[in-house]
Amino acid sequence: MVEFRSQCPIASTLDIVGDKWSLLILRSMVVGATSYSDFLASAEKISTNILAERLRRLEDAGLIARATARQGSIRGAYALTPRGAALIPALQELARWGEANIPDRWEAPERFYAARPEDFGEAAPADG
Repeated sequence: MVEFRSQCPIASTLDIVGDKWSLLILRSMVVGATSYSDFLASAEKISTNILAERLRRLEDAGLIARATARQGSIRGAYALTPRGAALIPALQELARWGEANIPDRWEAPERFYAARPEDFGEAAPADG
């Protein structure tokens, strides 16, 4: 359960996703990451213990959902929930700001900017 610092909506949002990893995990999900190994493969090189904790935190906050593991797999797949997908426009604006204001950044892929909240979050990924 998240303990909020105040009633401020910005502070409360940061209490959920304000660490240096949570928004990057959500960004990866917008462009197709669904598995633990997908998240580990990101350029930022998150450690396994931090990843596990952030995935648990995002799931507890209702921003992502995890399906049960497929037969032969120890980990399930993850998907954005409607609540998590609602952050897509904010992620896109952060990316636009970074591209415009921080030199020598790569440009986010078109599929990232094409993503819309309604494209995600219907249900957890199916057990495949």
